[in-house]
Amino acid sequence: MKKAAIGIGSNLGDSARICRDVFDLLGKHPAIFRVRFSSLYRTSPVGDSAGGWFINGAALLETLLAPEALLDVLLEIERDFGRVRTIKWGPRTLDLDILFYGNSQIDLPRLKTPHPLMSERLFVLAPLAEIEPEWIHPANGFSVREMLDRLLATDHGQQIQKLEE
Repeated sequence: MKKAAIGIGSNLGDSARICRDVFDLLGKHPAIFRVRFSSLYRTSPVGDSAGGWFINGAALLETLLAPEALLDVLLEIERDFGRVRTIKWGPRTLDLDILFYGNSQIDLPRLKTPHPLMSERLFVLAPLAEIEPEWIHPANGFSVREMLDRLLATDHGQQIQKLEE
C-alpha cells in the first residue's frame, strides 16, 4: 500500500460539483483506500490560462496501484469528465495530478513526482497543507506547510479563497 497525494482542479463547467464528484469517485475505486479530501478553493489562474479562475482541492489516499497505473486511473477520470488537452495550462473541465507518491522521486516521460511545480503553486499547497501539512518533499526536504509558508512570504501574485461548504 502506498500513500499518494492528488491535486484536483477545474475551471470549465460546474467546477465545484466536478471536484466533489471526483472526490466520490476516488473514494469508490476498488484499489484506493482511506481517502481524505481538502476543502475546495477558488484560485486565480497561473500561466496562460484564458479560462478564468479555478476550483482546486487535494486528496490524500492509500492505493495498491503502481504510480503509472494510478496515473492511468486519473487520466481516465479526466476523460470521463470531458477533458481535452489542447493548450498547456489552458481551460479544463478537470485536471488531476499526482503530487506525491510515497516518498518516491519518479522521473518518467509521462509522470514526475513529486510534482515539479508544486512548491510554486498556492492552489496546490494550500489544499494539501489542510490535509497533510507534515509530508516532507523528498527532493527539497521541506514539509508541505514549510513550502506553503515560504511561498506566502514571497510576492507570488496568486489569489486563493476557501469555498464555503
